[in-house]
Parts: sequence; structure tokens; C-alpha cells
Amino acid sequence: MHILNGTDEVRAAVGTHLGYSDYRVVTQDDIDRFAELTGDDQWIHVDVERAGAGPFGGTIAHGLLTLSLGPFLARTLYRIEGMAMGVNYGYDKIRFPAPVPVNSKIRLGATVSSVEDIKGGSGGIQVGLTFVWELEGGPKPACVAEMLLRYSGEAPAR
Repeated sequence: MHILNGTDEVRAAVGTHLGYSDYRVVTQDDIDRFAELTGDDQWIHVDVERAGAGPFGGTIAHGLLTLSLGPFLARTLYRIEGMAMGVNYGYDKIRFPAPVPVNSKIRLGATVSSVEDIKGGSGGIQVGLTFVWELEGGPKPACVAEMLLRYSGEAPAR
């Protein structure tokens, strides 16, 4: 677990690989619940019989399900402390190079890729984290994306 405390430590961490999460199995229940929540019930995700005869030999996770597991998996890799507040600002450069077959195992690797000052004098920073979701035994990553986080000024000392 990397704990970065305040803007100086976050800036100094640019280029640092923060490690890998544990593997997590993506189950059909995960896929079905995501499909129900989002309304994306395409057969390749939810029709086990039809998908079994399809191009992947079974159902696959939604790309956005894979992406949405990023924050869950990342919480074991790093924490940024010493800031008044942080928010998820979004993602850049999202790609899904390989499908995530049902019951496969994925893990997340993360690297601090950038730190920029937020314009407007708030004293805040925008942190870019390159996330790579790996499939156990897979030749290509399931997803690669740049997560953007924004932090307001440093928290006052206690």
C-alpha cells in the first residue's frame, strides 16, 4: 500500500508504479447485475447458451463493468492523504484490448502518470493514474485507462 501525503509526495511519485491488486473473479452474477443496472443486456453478456456458441465461447463482461472495478481494485494499492478533499474527475484514453470472459480473474496495476495544478487558484491538483486491468494468463490487458482525480488544497494540520 502506497500512502502519498500531500502535494509534494504526490508530485514526487510521478512515474511510480504502485503495484498490483489481488485478482478478482468476474462472475456471471456480476455481469447480470451490471446488465440489469445499466440496461445493457446484449446477448454476448447475459445469454449463456447463445454466447457459448458465439465468438468467445461464453459470456463476457461489459467493458464498462471492467472499467468500473478500477476504484475497487485500486483501494488496495494507494491512498492519497493530507488533502482537504478528492473527487473522481473522469477517465481519458480508455481502451478495451481484450474481452473479460465470465469466471476469469482480473487484477489492476496502477502508475502515477501526471500531476498538474488546477487553474483558478484553488491550490488543488489533478492526478493522472494509468490503470491497466490484466487477465490472469492473458496476452493482452482487458482495459487500459487514465483515471483523473482532483484534490483540493492540503488539509490543515491537526
